Amino acid sequence: MFRYFPTNYVWSLSVSIAMNCGGQIGEVEQICAPLADAAKDGDDAGTEKFFRSWCDFADGLVRGAERDLAEGHPLSAGARYARASVYYLVAERMQSRHYAPRETAYRKSVETCRLAIEHGGERAEFVEVPYEGTSYPALFVPADGEPPADGYPVMVFCNGLDSMKEMLFRLGLPRELARRGIATLCVDQPGTGASLRERGLHAVHDSERWASAAVDYLETRPDVDATRIGMSGVSLGGYYAPRAAAFEKRFKLCAVWGANHNWGELQKRRLQREGENPVPHYWDHVQWVFGKDGLDDFMAFAPNMTLEGVVERITVPFLVTHGEDDRQIPMEFAVPEYENAVGSPDRHFKVFSRAEGGASHAGADNESVPAHYIADWVADRL
Repeated sequence: MFRYFPTNYVWSLSVSIAMNCGGQIGEVEQICAPLADAAKDGDDAGTEKFFRSWCDFADGLVRGAERDLAEGHPLSAGARYARASVYYLVAERMQSRHYAPRETAYRKSVETCRLAIEHGGERAEFVEVPYEGTSYPALFVPADGEPPADGYPVMVFCNGLDSMKEMLFRLGLPRELARRGIATLCVDQPGTGASLRERGLHAVHDSERWASAAVDYLETRPDVDATRIGMSGVSLGGYYAPRAAAFEKRFKLCAVWGANHNWGELQKRRLQREGENPVPHYWDHVQWVFGKDGLDDFMAFAPNMTLEGVVERITVPFLVTHGEDDRQIPMEFAVPEYENAVGSPDRHFKVFSRAEGGASHAGADNESVPAHYIADWVADRL
């Protein structure tokens, strides 16, 4: 993974996220150069300075996009809005939930994503998925071309611990699936994105609850083939997606971007400062995501987050991918996710090496490699 900040994994991870979601290296250099000294003080310290630098640059992109529109250049405006949305998201996800300015940054990120889609001519639709008396938001990304008579096959693509549907949209997988004739539903499932920030929907261990709701929604769309719906997830989605496929039998396959077999056990190691955290203020963040009152409450809940005795229930094609240089989820939490899926008639385990790329957590060093691999595997079967 590109270590812009050599002593700070969490900050460097954010740089890699920005680059993989369409950020430009020259712009990222302008944003990060003033932060070099602050990054040496640890993950949490200096995050407000980090926030200001990324947001200030994104604000400048928005002003440039507005000039583009005034001059009659919507495609140029769309490109600027797209990068601004990514930079706002990178800034926001690094902040404590108690840092009030992050709320404004989040709203700006969503709005600029909408403007990028509108003015850039991108094919994506903001939708609502009915869920347990309320709803959660998602982005429906159609496949290239007109839908066939029986509708598109489609993948439900879920977040991990700290991503948002706008990030999923900017990663390569929805685009590569679209090129292969497959639509994608990028979801802000409970505990992520707008579901957490705007609606107070906390994460649950039994992910089939919200995943089944996604299938229910897709079955109402005339442009979807309801007999060809798959499930995928990135990072902590490597727990959520297999759990959903194990219990929601309408899914026809499952493909994970980064295995996560026993996330609950991993939290015990995190308490011992083993491995890397994905965000600053980590323990407060996970309590927020899962709606827990204090660390003891969260740690009592965490053992629920395991796929032991779960992947055995998967009865459809199952792809597990992992990076050999994943510093957040050790390989020992990837291998049993594959080995124990004995009920799958077509299971595959792919480890991305440093030489080929995609070796860091969730492909942070080079997302295009796992995006193409997963898209090909899904297209061959769905």
